[in-house]
Amino acid sequence: MREMAIKLVLFCLCFWRLDDVFGQETKLMKPGDSVTLNSGLTEMKDDDQIQWMFRSGKENALIAEINVRADSMTVYEDVLDGRFRNRLKLNNQTGSLTITNSRNEHTGLYELLTKSVMKRFFLSIIDEISMKEGDSVTLNSDLTEMKDDNVIQWRFGNENTLIAEINKQTDSMTVYDDVLDGRFRNRLKLNNQTGSLTITNTTTEHAGAYELDINNEKKRFLLAVYDEISVKEGDSLTINSGRTEITTGEMFFWLYMNEITFIAGINPWVNNITVYDDVLDGRFRDRLKLDYQTGSLTITNITTQHAGRYVFLTERGPIIRLLEALSVSVYGE
Repeated sequence: MREMAIKLVLFCLCFWRLDDVFGQETKLMKPGDSVTLNSGLTEMKDDDQIQWMFRSGKENALIAEINVRADSMTVYEDVLDGRFRNRLKLNNQTGSLTITNSRNEHTGLYELLTKSVMKRFFLSIIDEISMKEGDSVTLNSDLTEMKDDNVIQWRFGNENTLIAEINKQTDSMTVYDDVLDGRFRNRLKLNNQTGSLTITNTTTEHAGAYELDINNEKKRFLLAVYDEISVKEGDSLTINSGRTEITTGEMFFWLYMNEITFIAGINPWVNNITVYDDVLDGRFRDRLKLDYQTGSLTITNITTQHAGRYVFLTERGPIIRLLEALSVSVYGE
């Protein structure tokens, strides 16, 4: 097993909460991808009525519906300021809904309502950007301009420390670059038009979780330091969580970032441990072992299919932490 170099990677987690993974089907995507939310129906009956609802924070909107009896099919793509315009496709045979060219604003809960069935899908967008130590990185607010009542706050780390804010109501803009022993001193630039935050001359001490709060709507970014490691084909690899025990009140998840897929999770609230080894055409089937005491993940009989980037996340309340990030390469004899 050969240790290699270190690199920095930024990825945006547009999550509500990680515990949304339990209880409904979760779809993870890159910006610009398309996704189909399957109704589970092979065909619709003469009296069927289907509605698709979108929920995100305080937003709640009907975005599509089919009424077979009335012979009508409607896509409401102009709701919510047109964020779904030209992006929704509704299958008139099955009622399945496709969302094309997804963006961060499409993150949220999608509900399928029929006379007999309710299905829930949680859609989250993850944006990953590779960079080198010393580079600058911009955390985008996705605003083109700020409104008069906007209050924007940027927070960092496990303690959710405030590092920058804009308050349009009081016409103030402040960068708190002396907090946390001055690790951000002379490195933060705040855009007063959009609220986006740029970190210049990044180092490993800037790795961690960043949270953007716009009028109580949140967006999360993780700046990860990926340790790189090389493993011989056929060997086992244990990716340590860095924990000695799993504590109640925290959610824990392992993701395979190459294809942005959950592969394992622990929910101590309900004593639930889950290994998603049938995902990605079963490439992890019978190869994943998750330690319930520590959260460490073992991949047995590793092959080149398992090469890639792995991250281990935890959430307690509003705070997401990145506990481990590892880039794995696999070599032959």
